[in-house]
Amino acid sequence: SSGINAESGGSSKDKVLTALEKFEADPDARKGDDDTDLNAALEATKALKIKEAEDKKEAKEAAKEEALANAEKCGFTKRVITKGKTHMKPEKGSVVAVWYTGKLEDGTIFDSNVENARKKDRKALKFKVGTGLVIRGWDEALLTMCYGEKAEINIDPDWAYGKKGMPSAGIQPNTRLIFEVELECPVNIGV
Repeated sequence: SSGINAESGGSSKDKVLTALEKFEADPDARKGDDDTDLNAALEATKALKIKEAEDKKEAKEAAKEEALANAEKCGFTKRVITKGKTHMKPEKGSVVAVWYTGKLEDGTIFDSNVENARKKDRKALKFKVGTGLVIRGWDEALLTMCYGEKAEINIDPDWAYGKKGMPSAGIQPNTRLIFEVELECPVNIGV
């Protein structure tokens, strides 16, 4: 015996294909005692599609809320003054060289390696970016800059010196800082 019962009309696949052919040839072929099952299946499918659409909408709204929350968590804003010479950005842990001038909101300069040094003594500040060696606002903002870019970075107090401030540099507690920063292009980039 081949396992196919000829009296019952063949395999399950054959039965499904036959039923499908009947349905395609005559939509009225599906009417009869099985209407209840068909209607129940259609309603279940419809309910499932509605639920999937609602879940998708909820997931999209949750993603928007998360993106908004993350944007609110960002403790700096950046305004590009001069575009970078390349589209390449530093990676976390790479050594960067930075020219900067730090100001308070009233315009008072509290630190600079550009303006307050004699030309021959000037040196770019070099450090591993994204590793906590500088204030968080710098670490995060520099990772968004392209090499050669010059930007103004406004840093919220929590991402600068916070509640303690840095009185020795003239930075009071909870002070927003403004930096003009230029990210030097490394020699090996070949711009």
